Amino acid sequence: MKQLPAHHRSLSPEAQHYDDIERIVELDFVRATEAAALNSLPWLGRGEKELADQAACDAIRGMFDLINICGEVVIGEGIKDEAPGIFKGEHLGTWRPGSVKYDIALDPIDGTTNIAKGAPNSISCLAAASPAPGQITSMQDVPSFYMMKLAYGPRVVGYLRREGFSAVALQNPVEETIIGAARALRKRMGELVVMVLDRPRHAELIKEIRASGASLRLIADGDITAAMGPSLPDSGIDLYLGVGGAPEAVLAAAGIKCLGGDLQAMMWPRDNDERARLVADGHGDMLGKVFFADDLAHGKNIIFCATGISDSALLRGVRMRGNSAVTHSVVMRAQNRTLRYIETYHDFEFKSLRLRSSGQNRRLSATPNESESADGGR
Repeated sequence: MKQLPAHHRSLSPEAQHYDDIERIVELDFVRATEAAALNSLPWLGRGEKELADQAACDAIRGMFDLINICGEVVIGEGIKDEAPGIFKGEHLGTWRPGSVKYDIALDPIDGTTNIAKGAPNSISCLAAASPAPGQITSMQDVPSFYMMKLAYGPRVVGYLRREGFSAVALQNPVEETIIGAARALRKRMGELVVMVLDRPRHAELIKEIRASGASLRLIADGDITAAMGPSLPDSGIDLYLGVGGAPEAVLAAAGIKCLGGDLQAMMWPRDNDERARLVADGHGDMLGKVFFADDLAHGKNIIFCATGISDSALLRGVRMRGNSAVTHSVVMRAQNRTLRYIETYHDFEFKSLRLRSSGQNRRLSATPNESESADGGR
């Protein structure tokens, strides 16, 4: 075999050595959330959240069938949503010998009710991390259905490091927490914006926020995006407060770590029966514990990515343009806090998606059940 010139040897596959596998695989993770958004798009506004979720799961599984990793789902969905989902323990990726292991947390659609109604705040997102030596897993599996959450951005984190973490704490009265955040951000109380899920369980919380004089923003769904909001540049959100899903807390924690913010969360049993079950299952010591973002998503080798389905504070939704679509995604890395926004144009004449259900590639379409076999997809 003819030997390459010395100045070309570094370009040969045999000479390439990547110490940072995240640089290679992160775009494939984005392709997975893009596929979920595109495959669920035909169900936007059609009142069929289970079918939308099923379409997103099918596309994510299909895309991972092409990614050369050993991926294990450590935080999944499906049981909480009572819909077909991707569950804890499921394997994703090719699992070829020698492939890098990744723990994966995902929500094929955060905001299934929103997508069914054609409303804003639905995204597809996942987090992945390769466990450090000695770690069993890189993300905490929280056994409760819900968690109480308090999320804030990097400026508040810096303030707490100087003044003490009790200044803004989940156990504090709501008004005290808001005052602490306002001081950290050097804002008047009326300028501070607090986001809360609009749920009956938050009736008292909403009253307390309004009584403090802070500005309140209520949202119907989209717990992950909302919790990440205070850490995002120019989001207009200063704090996120309230009770939401436990898996969503872990996903949000992964994204927040990539942005330099923080999250405090505590298990929130829905009733005495759930509390008793948690104690009986050996999780009693976790009740009352405050989990920070680093407790829920360990280490720094974390990738978070998401693609918008409908518009949210994090991302624009999919835009249809005749026989093509434009997706808006974000990919972040905790290692160096890189934040990349990716705008991708998909031509339906050439673009196809790999689906697990058929083991084939399907041509994209703007309406359900319009499909044909095709080649390509990546």
